[in-house]
Amino acid sequence: MVESKQKDTNILENWVSQFSDELFSWAFYKTSSKETAEDLVQETFLSAYRKLANFEGKSQPKTWLFAILNNKIVDHYRLAARTTKQQFSITEDSGFQLSNDIFTEDGCWRNDQVNPLWNQDEELLDNADFNLILQQCMEELPSKWKLAITSKYLTDKNTDQICQDLEMTTSNYWQVTHRAKLLMRKCLETKWI
Repeated sequence: MVESKQKDTNILENWVSQFSDELFSWAFYKTSSKETAEDLVQETFLSAYRKLANFEGKSQPKTWLFAILNNKIVDHYRLAARTTKQQFSITEDSGFQLSNDIFTEDGCWRNDQVNPLWNQDEELLDNADFNLILQQCMEELPSKWKLAITSKYLTDKNTDQICQDLEMTTSNYWQVTHRAKLLMRKCLETKWI
């Protein structure tokens, strides 16, 4: 038993000297915080030490360590999202404001960078946690806006039927759905990691 522990310690010490810099660089790139990156790398090695018996060698140690680190990074952001009370009010006024904010004063599109949330390899709609947040954001929409969005995207009604049901003009319907989608995007970017 003591011999096995010593062997595990030697393996881990070797990995620490080989991969610490690369793991730290990745964690720092993902978090932009030296302290957080250091903590995440340390947690990665602790987790690897505890699970070393499960490492079957089917992948390279570096690949395994990066997988652990990526899970630690995701956990870090999830915890931050839950503990940081990010406030965003979904109202018609905030929808109008978001709609107005996508243009400059001279009427040109703002050239904002895309939020990293939308550039993931993961299919977000396959993620149960994301779907829960999506549902919460839908529930927060103003009732008419929510009906417009759900009718269009969840029940596949045509525009004329939706306008008739909601007693609105076609042009008003398109404004409502546009603003509702902007509110949904802002809500998801605020509440999802």
